[in-house]
Amino acid sequence: MLCAARAVNRFPHALLITGPRGVGKRRLVARLAHSLLCQATDGVGTPCGQCHDCDLWAAGNHPDYSDIGPDPEGPSDEIRVDSVRRLAESDALTAHRGGYKVIVIDPAQRMNTAAANSLLKTLEEPSPGTLLCLVCEQPSQLPATVRSRCQLLPVPVPRVDEAVAWLSRELPASDAEKLLSLAGGAPLRALEVAQSGQLAVRDEIFNGFAAVGHGTCDPIAAAARWNQHEPAILLGWLSGWMGDLLRLASGHPKPRLINTDKSDVLRSLAGRMDPGAGHIYLKDILRAKAAEGATLNRLLLYESLLVAWRRITSH
Repeated sequence: MLCAARAVNRFPHALLITGPRGVGKRRLVARLAHSLLCQATDGVGTPCGQCHDCDLWAAGNHPDYSDIGPDPEGPSDEIRVDSVRRLAESDALTAHRGGYKVIVIDPAQRMNTAAANSLLKTLEEPSPGTLLCLVCEQPSQLPATVRSRCQLLPVPVPRVDEAVAWLSRELPASDAEKLLSLAGGAPLRALEVAQSGQLAVRDEIFNGFAAVGHGTCDPIAAAARWNQHEPAILLGWLSGWMGDLLRLASGHPKPRLINTDKSDVLRSLAGRMDPGAGHIYLKDILRAKAAEGATLNRLLLYESLLVAWRRITSH
């Protein structure tokens, strides 16, 4: 679709690339940027890999490509207004190589209010031959004024058979199906879990969750052990377990579970849980996930979640 738009000179000036983590948004953006910067692509937009632009791309220093994200050494993970202002100044220049100029903002939802407002002028008055790519997993956190000035490009979760076939080139087929289920169908996320040893972390976190639910572990003690793990990982597992518990509590004879390897323990926990309180608890978890990147006391968050979990299962 993008190549067809480029062929008839109807390419958008700004793309908002959205989708869940691990579906390949950033790979798509990198491939698109390389295609636009190469001036000898084939009929389907594949870069030639041999021209000077491709050499510059491979070396990571193409003058017409730039990206902007949170300052790794900054006090927060926001994208600050100074970075966007420098971007706007650079955008006013013509491309050094005479082709496209590609600018990537990732993750776009991390722009603070001043940065998003500063970007509006560039979106409203784009320079010819410039493409802005906003990569975002939570587009609702972007101002509507920014979203409305970009062409939305959702990257969906692939079909299960496609994802398993791709993963099976890297992992045993049985592991591929299990990991894909745990990753919500996102193949890159499944591969990350396999390669980073997160399954062992998941088992550790789940054991604490189950012990608190069964009343055999103090919530505060479990929270102290959880405190060594990042919320982005832990809350993802926690929301998945609660989703399965609510499916089990619904009374469906054959609920479709995500965490099938934990089904026996989850069934025992579902019998101790009030479904109404479980729904409220899942909302609290999702609210904490949505606040990712905000300054928070991690230990206090874990303590509050585990104390609430113990209360739900103590009746």
